[in-house]
Amino acid sequence: MLYFIPTPIGNLEDITVRSFEVLKKAEVIFCEDTRVTKKLLKLLEDKFSLNFGAKNFISMHSHNEERIVSTLDTALFEKCVVYVSDAGMPCISDPGVQLVKFAQENSIEYEVLPGANAAVTAYAASGFEEKEFTFYGFLPHKSKNRLIELQNLLASSYNVILYESPKRVLKLIDEICEIDPDTIIFLQKEISKLHQKSYKDSAKNLQKTLKKENLNGEWVAIIKTEQKQSQAITKEDIISLDIPKKQKAKLLSKITGEDIKTIYNNLINS
Repeated sequence: MLYFIPTPIGNLEDITVRSFEVLKKAEVIFCEDTRVTKKLLKLLEDKFSLNFGAKNFISMHSHNEERIVSTLDTALFEKCVVYVSDAGMPCISDPGVQLVKFAQENSIEYEVLPGANAAVTAYAASGFEEKEFTFYGFLPHKSKNRLIELQNLLASSYNVILYESPKRVLKLIDEICEIDPDTIIFLQKEISKLHQKSYKDSAKNLQKTLKKENLNGEWVAIIKTEQKQSQAITKEDIISLDIPKKQKAKLLSKITGEDIKTIYNNLINS
């Protein structure tokens, strides 16, 4: 049996009793960083008077996940096996997805336990009323790709949740100011930790505020976008457009997946 266990993103008390029980019986623990996981288990043992016993720790992170999974023997999962990332929910902007796929492809029983997640926690704290949102995670580091992705996200009909490092959070606000300085943003850093702090304001005001603040810690940014009432374009809409048939054929191909030449010939003969 394989379990995916979310670990605390700050406060140790955020781990569940059920997670304790699984960790106690686990024989093998795949983890993003063995040092971090061993330290976490020791802290949990000391705080809650537990004894997790001896474990076989295996490092599996974003750089070696595919290689490690490719070497696995399905017989391993006759034991109780656990995967944990350094903090929060595995597979959500963290490793673990390849192990889920391996379990699915090999009919291995697995379960993801509920628990700490920074994105959902911050969205609940944001005060934004819209129930729909887009979770993106971390933007690309390279400036050109980063700005293009950010522009696309801000043009979305759904509020956007991003993760950001302390080194780039002010850069994120500067970039949003270039696109629309009046954009409303909710920021939260160090969720559930001693120095947790929240901010909610326009990008232009946050730009001034953050320059005076200590930016250390992991950040969640929730960006309020324009809530557009969008309606999917139909084939009839495109056909009715007063544009050349070649352009119509290209547009129709994009929404139907049909061959452009076939569509163009049909338009000519219609």
